[in-house]
Amino acid sequence: MHAQENLIRKQFLVSRSQISKLEQLANAKGTSAAEIVRLAIDAFDPDSMDAMNSDDLMELVSSQLKEAINSTREANEQVSKTLKLMDASH
Repeated sequence: MHAQENLIRKQFLVSRSQISKLEQLANAKGTSAAEIVRLAIDAFDPDSMDAMNSDDLMELVSSQLKEAINSTREANEQVSKTLKLMDASH
């Protein structure tokens, strides 16, 4: 655990799936989501990103693209439902 006097409050935007993963990790470890974030930052090595091979990079891009497509589909479905309700009311 980090000393409270050394902590600074910051605000970041993360996806719903990242929040879900963060909460699962925190529950599994019996700690706070903030502590999981601090541990992840401490563990991150930017030099290792240079070593990422093309297969790993493609898997990462594919995963993020699938998440974006699913979010877009969900939004489109919601818009379609709303438009149908609006048409039905007229």
